[in-house]
Amino acid sequence: MLLIFDGAVAPDAPAPRTGGVPLAPRGFAWPTCHACGGPMQFLAHLPLDIGVVAVFFCQNDPGMCDDWSATAGANRAYLFTGELARAAVPAEGETLLGAVTALRRHPADTPTEEPVLGRLGGEPDWLQGDETPACPRCTGRMTFVAELEEGCDFATSANFGGGGRGYVFGCRLCDEAAFLWQR
Repeated sequence: MLLIFDGAVAPDAPAPRTGGVPLAPRGFAWPTCHACGGPMQFLAHLPLDIGVVAVFFCQNDPGMCDDWSATAGANRAYLFTGELARAAVPAEGETLLGAVTALRRHPADTPTEEPVLGRLGGEPDWLQGDETPACPRCTGRMTFVAELEEGCDFATSANFGGGGRGYVFGCRLCDEAAFLWQR
């Protein structure tokens, strides 16, 4: 299933989107980068059959923190279930994308005129090689759930090093998620 550009949407829409404000459980603490200590940038809200995945990565000083690695601490993906509400956004740091973009599901075998911004399910289309992460709780191999493209314009795009691609994984058993990107 492709994720295609579907125009602008409210910053706290429950639909698939890049940018805006994360929807999170009560008491959610905004993630900070283990390298620079700054708050991470919210990248995507992905409602899936396993729950809602929220993706963050450090953009306080792009290229200085290991934001491409699933385990270095400069990015974070959460798998949320249950009741979610708009999270409080930190006042400092590079926390939000410049705009919010709705993502519409579109069958992969059907042509589209709209820009493709990612896809759900299947197998990762690795740019460099397989980097499937292990679950931090059970250490099992995580399942691929989504792929994200940089975006169709500067205001809405993720910084994956110019032409990169993001990969989202989940562990249903442990309610964990992971994110990494390659270029």
